[in-house]
Amino acid sequence: MTEPGPIRDRGGFVELFASPEVGVYVGGARPRDELERAMPAVPGQRPGLFVVDLDGAMIGMVTLDRRDAERPGGGKAELGYLFLPEVWGYGYAAEACAAALGWFAGVLPGEPVVLNTQAANERALRLAAKLGFTEVERFEAYGAEQWFGVWSSPVTPPG
Repeated sequence: MTEPGPIRDRGGFVELFASPEVGVYVGGARPRDELERAMPAVPGQRPGLFVVDLDGAMIGMVTLDRRDAERPGGGKAELGYLFLPEVWGYGYAAEACAAALGWFAGVLPGEPVVLNTQAANERALRLAAKLGFTEVERFEAYGAEQWFGVWSSPVTPPG
């Protein structure tokens, strides 16, 4: 897992956001021509965004962002991820998300991380459970039932 950088990652970002399969639970795919025009040469250069690559090719991304204050869990760090459909089911998302959570726990021990997904997204619910997220609530938003969970970062004892 690395921070975005090389121009080769641009194509991976376009593939992710244009994929109908990836877009099912995140508002739909975006038109490829629109992405090609709008995507910067080095997309996603910001803290908390990590590119996941396999043999030098981008296969997905993991994000840790501060959640909007007006949404459930507002102000807390939120885990997000997208992976290309051809790598689903191989454990890459679990491995990358666990690594990101481990990094986060090392930087901000004891701080919780939240995760929100559509309740219909069975793969995401299985991954949330595998990563140790606990369901807090379900609610309606964006025309679908949403699942909201929290993960507690381990607190390392002083000294």
